[in-house]
Amino acid sequence: MKVAVLIDGAFFVKRVRALKLCNDSYDAKRFADLAFRFAICHLKKDKKIQQNNNELYRIFFYDCSPFDKRMHNPVSGKSIDFGKSKEALFRNELHNQLKRKRKLALRLGKLSDIANWTIKPQKISLLLKNQNVQITEDDAIIDTKQKGVDMRIGIDITSIALKKQAKKIVLIAGDSDFVPAAKLARREGIDFILDPMWNPISSDLFEHIDGLKTYCPKLKK
Repeated sequence: MKVAVLIDGAFFVKRVRALKLCNDSYDAKRFADLAFRFAICHLKKDKKIQQNNNELYRIFFYDCSPFDKRMHNPVSGKSIDFGKSKEALFRNELHNQLKRKRKLALRLGKLSDIANWTIKPQKISLLLKNQNVQITEDDAIIDTKQKGVDMRIGIDITSIALKKQAKKIVLIAGDSDFVPAAKLARREGIDFILDPMWNPISSDLFEHIDGLKTYCPKLKK
């Protein structure tokens, strides 16, 4: 049975960091290796339904090119070139590493042209409790929105299902935006598995998937 694995890149990076699966949060090669490894794990024999003839169709990794504009910090007024930031350099190198992986397709959306400054959520919580809390330049962050990523995931799920390119789709993601495409895939006879990487999901999502499976290690307390 051919298996397609689709990975929401932004979600994947966030979960790897949250689960502390990499000693260096900017080690692009390690992140790429983990993405490939966790995808391949879904080819293992499913003991519940006795399937052991799984074959990888393709791995799809969805992300956006990093934010690379130059902007001024609203607190300090300092000019910042986001294209040279650690996050931007990491993201570009991650994409380069992923392109080298066998049977992996990189799907890139883009960031919205509108980017606004906001305050870190932790700082906002402190401000709500005490309005005298001082805001520093490190508390200001850029709020960017992805464009085209969810659409590409939905299109690929639909295409795979209608063209019968795979009999099983594994989606590594954490939100419910995929539900319409998942419904279509299941109507076409696709076995649809969600891998939330131990991230809690709402109980009503279970009616739109055929199973829940995660292979990455849990965060040790």
